[in-house]
Amino acid sequence: MEPLPPKRKWQTIMLATVVLAPAFWALLAGIVATASDDAVDAPSAPAALALGLAIIPFVFIILAFMSGHPRAPGAVLRAMGLSILVGIPVSAVAGDAATGIVAGVGAGGIVALRPDTMHETRTRAIGVFVATAYTFVLLRTAGAVALLPAPVFPLTAIGIADHLSERRYERASADG
Repeated sequence: MEPLPPKRKWQTIMLATVVLAPAFWALLAGIVATASDDAVDAPSAPAALALGLAIIPFVFIILAFMSGHPRAPGAVLRAMGLSILVGIPVSAVAGDAATGIVAGVGAGGIVALRPDTMHETRTRAIGVFVATAYTFVLLRTAGAVALLPAPVFPLTAIGIADHLSERRYERASADG
């Protein structure tokens, strides 16, 4: 199988991120509405949560099918399960939903985006860990303004990790 061209990979990541952003913000709106004491001005928590949870699978569908994953339907299911298995505990430990969503979507993105021979799951996981830690620290230092760029972090981290893996592979091939 031919390696995924970088242009196609970044188009896939960009489209998936565009779909992720409203899901991310809908989930956060639902979580905030759930905790709000003011039922008049708060958005409908169940509707916002349902919208966010309904959109998230499409992020993984875009990643798997646009990247040409050989087993795309299975990759989407694994990505959805992994996002829940990682996202919920990270949210609980971090004490905020945004960090958990970044970690969960990143973990799902690792298996949904087609890996080529030179890509390492370990490098992708490190990239998602860095994106998650960055979100955690940014929320503590910059406050709520960190919620605006947070949906960009998980999938971009996977793309950067793949790029670094490709460079390492090329160097190793050139060295013999």
